[in-house]
Amino acid sequence: MTSSGHEERGVVEGHFRSVMGCFVTGVTVISVGGEWVHGMTANAFTSVSLEPPMVLACVADTARMNRCIEQQGSFGVSVLSQEQHSTARLFARPAREHGLPQFDEVGWHPGPVTGAPLIDSALAWLECDVVQAYPGGDHVIYVGRVLGCVIGAPGAPLTFWNGRLGAGAPAEGTLSH
Repeated sequence: MTSSGHEERGVVEGHFRSVMGCFVTGVTVISVGGEWVHGMTANAFTSVSLEPPMVLACVADTARMNRCIEQQGSFGVSVLSQEQHSTARLFARPAREHGLPQFDEVGWHPGPVTGAPLIDSALAWLECDVVQAYPGGDHVIYVGRVLGCVIGAPGAPLTFWNGRLGAGAPAEGTLSH
């Protein structure tokens, strides 16, 4: 037993994913322009530094997006609103079109700095140059220097919690001290 009275345990297969599901994240579409046009839904995205402005995005090492980011050397990020469930599902679907046609179902515009397709009506957009890529288990961690960022449409963010898009806090339960 630990000092908190909880029994210590190792990581049980599949349990880590469930534990991380307790952490609410925002949902983005990571995109690449140029000859390597591609988009991918991602919730493993966060700021790293304010000065200089930097972010990181984690991409499964089996994802097509890795080759696209490596070849292009830059990426865009569209921070999705809660009304953009279908956009998140589209860019999470492995069987979607490749290249620019995968963006045909959504409104988008080319990022002014990188040319990466940015999703219309998103809450915010960022464009980044890759400054470092690190292996991270079964993912690649891309650190990007922010070249430009814009606040978009007002609204609430699309979230990912407990394996569901747009899920909020449990219906029951209170905060207590």
